[in-house]
Amino acid sequence: MRIAVDFTAGVRQPAGVGRYTRGLVRALATAADVDGEDHSLTLLWSGPKRIPLPEDWPGVSTRRLPLDERWMTVALQRLRLPFPTDLYAGGADIFYSSDFALAPRWRAPGVVTIHDLSYVLFPDTHFPPLRRYLETTVPRSVRAASLVLADSEQTRRDVIEHLGADPAKVLTVLSAPDDVFKPATKESIEAVQAKWNVGGDYVISVGTIQPRKNLPVIFEALCRLPDSVRMVHVGRPGWLCDPIFEALERSGVNDRVTILSGVDDQDLAALYGGAVACVFPSLYEGFGLPCVEAMACGVPVIASHGGSLAEVVQDAGIIVDPFDSEAIAIGVRRLMEDREFRSDLIVRGHLQAASFRWEESGRKVLEAFKGIVGR
Repeated sequence: MRIAVDFTAGVRQPAGVGRYTRGLVRALATAADVDGEDHSLTLLWSGPKRIPLPEDWPGVSTRRLPLDERWMTVALQRLRLPFPTDLYAGGADIFYSSDFALAPRWRAPGVVTIHDLSYVLFPDTHFPPLRRYLETTVPRSVRAASLVLADSEQTRRDVIEHLGADPAKVLTVLSAPDDVFKPATKESIEAVQAKWNVGGDYVISVGTIQPRKNLPVIFEALCRLPDSVRMVHVGRPGWLCDPIFEALERSGVNDRVTILSGVDDQDLAALYGGAVACVFPSLYEGFGLPCVEAMACGVPVIASHGGSLAEVVQDAGIIVDPFDSEAIAIGVRRLMEDREFRSDLIVRGHLQAASFRWEESGRKVLEAFKGIVGR
């Protein structure tokens, strides 16, 4: 089976969809390599690259698309030019896109991942031009796809309910933490904290700074905690972020908040490891990978019940209303004061994080692809 993959997110996006793309496609390549049948993957990508292409994945070749990412999006999704991506890959039995939008094809069945429907459920949290693009592209891609992959059962239900997708063609495929996310040694934690000028008692949050991440509620929670407790946020500024920084200025805890960008995964694992808790009060998530990464690193999680987060965290963390800053503060305080409770959540978190495995997702996707091609 010849599989063509739109791998642009894998070379363009360090986190989020990019991390998902690299994790799932690598797992798919590994599953195809040990399947016992003749499979190959061709990764198509638009530059410029921010992350190197894979060099050691089995059975994988790469090919650059003729235009950069922005212009490929304009050509394929806005202008709908009939560019046969499966033929450009050298021929394909199936074509997969990991980033919401399914490109035109000549004959290969299409598969697309829909990560969440936040643009439908929380439209005000999206940059308007991007929201308009998704409102057109995502429903069209879901209709055209032979198979739709959803990040969680919550996302699967949302795709069926809000986009009218046939339940038989929507498959839940879970994400997983990469191997680097594991408990760090005390020495490595201290070294990374010194490198980034972070120390003492802090909570950590991770993600692009944008409205859906709901960061101001963490600022409010800090106001209810001792002055010694700080917040470390790892993530770059994103869309509609000015009101978030204005809320930080008004909060009175500006000097207790550190914002870091350009943190690699090794350092992020150590920053997780040194935190009192990972606080993730998002309004809505299709999966919520930082919660799983934190649990894998041995850090308790305080998450909202937004979207799939309660499904992903379950009883391995503290689940709160996304707007309840007092509940977040109470959770942080208890984790600092109740060692037995903290230890119990760490154990539960390890077990929960271990239940998410890229290998399993790769095998599941390969079998689904074979089923489509077989039909």
